[in-house]
Amino acid sequence: MQKVEEHWVCGGLQQVWRHESNTLNCAMQFAVFVPPQASQAPCPVLYWLSGLTCNEQNFITKAGAQRYAAEHGVVLVAPDTSPRGEGVADDAAWDLGQGAGFYLNATESPWKPHYQMYDYVLNELHALVLASFPVVDKRSVFGHSMGGHGALVLALRNPQAFCSVSAFAPIVAPTQVPWGEKAFSAYLGEDRAAWQQYDAVALINSGHRVKDLLVDQGLGDNFYEEQLKTGLLKTACEQQNLPHTIRLQGGYDHSYYFISTFVGEHIAWHAKHLCQ
Repeated sequence: MQKVEEHWVCGGLQQVWRHESNTLNCAMQFAVFVPPQASQAPCPVLYWLSGLTCNEQNFITKAGAQRYAAEHGVVLVAPDTSPRGEGVADDAAWDLGQGAGFYLNATESPWKPHYQMYDYVLNELHALVLASFPVVDKRSVFGHSMGGHGALVLALRNPQAFCSVSAFAPIVAPTQVPWGEKAFSAYLGEDRAAWQQYDAVALINSGHRVKDLLVDQGLGDNFYEEQLKTGLLKTACEQQNLPHTIRLQGGYDHSYYFISTFVGEHIAWHAKHLCQ
């Protein structure tokens, strides 16, 4: 691994690292905030998954999350949102290709050789974090929009791996909205049955469970009605008796202003689960 940058903040260290990924077949960058408590004892890990067009920088520079991670003694890890590089397949549109990996394992050409973000976050990145930083093997996951989709899917499919899950404005049912239909058609092909494994609502309805989930959705979000459809998640949780807290926040949009307002509550919520 190569250290790309390092900054002191809130008594801890904000770093960005670069490494060669065997899963994605390209070089990848990820951000790590190491809180001050880690100098005394290893800390649990909270993974953040960002949304469309983002990389590892958006969360660490806009969310103000380091203050809360330092308060609760949690290591924050924020990977990039897709494989990157000249040899990596891409698309001219902003919602497909580089910056839009959708946290799945692609099965179709030309995406399959690199777009394996599900396996990367679940396995390779976590193994690297465990081997390289002062952490214990306890992790939770949260994210925004496309990253909220990724967080929910990872936790629902791997409840033994993640202590808790939360999301800001997640794409809860990508098989039913334009963003997901476009991405899944490209990455996974036209067999919609193969899409279900990456749809949080479909997973809940088919019996996948987590102990609890927390979701915040802004009512001023331009994508709320067409792309996010938070009500589908609420209905699925109610029908399957899955514990949930889904909060509709008046006025808030899809931006990091929204995330920065509630990120402290999310980190505190995860800290409770991680410290049990």
